[in-house]
Amino acid sequence: MARTAPSKAEPLMSGRRRGKATSAPQAVDPAQAERSSPRAERQAQRREAILAAALDEFSARGFAATRLDDVAKRADVAKGTIYLYFRDKESLFQELVRAMLSPIVSRVAGAPMIDLPARMVVEGIADMFVREVFGTRRQDVIRLIITEGQRFPKLAEIYYHEVITRVVPAVRALMTRAVARVELPNDALARFPQLLVAPAMVALMWNGLFGRFDKIDVREILQAHIDMLFGERKAS
Repeated sequence: MARTAPSKAEPLMSGRRRGKATSAPQAVDPAQAERSSPRAERQAQRREAILAAALDEFSARGFAATRLDDVAKRADVAKGTIYLYFRDKESLFQELVRAMLSPIVSRVAGAPMIDLPARMVVEGIADMFVREVFGTRRQDVIRLIITEGQRFPKLAEIYYHEVITRVVPAVRALMTRAVARVELPNDALARFPQLLVAPAMVALMWNGLFGRFDKIDVREILQAHIDMLFGERKAS
């Protein structure tokens, strides 16, 4: 995501150069500050429009068939404008993955720091996945990796570094702690943390292929999986 420029209203640090005091900082022109804010806002909106258009094009056409001309047309910008924000189609896809999934990845990566029973943490992750992945366009990004990653190894590499390398160690740490606390019957999840998200991937692929015939309820399959891992909750 674009970095926010330092506010011009912040005081400048005074200093000395070659024994001479620097002149006092000049006051910021309010009119200039007012002009710069809408400009930055327009740039951010244009960037978001390009990312949204890219997701639409990648989802509809696939990575190979998507042209930056089509992205520009959908975003209602000139093709050259895209190059002001992204180096090429791969860097556009990389930023799409980062922008769409980083908030989710950050929350999963922080899961081992939550000192709660593993089941509660896992149920929270499952609920977040249902609401903020399956309930949004984020699922389209993951589907793109599944469908295009083998033909375009660079896409899989981007996803691996942006998502997998952060999520898998976090889940492994969480499951290792659960084993140590005897919250799990064995260490299978600590050894293979990928098992935790396996039903979510199955649901994603199943619904993409067969959802019009027999759609899987994502929340139910994840809860069934959690019950298999931790045992069914006892009625209170």
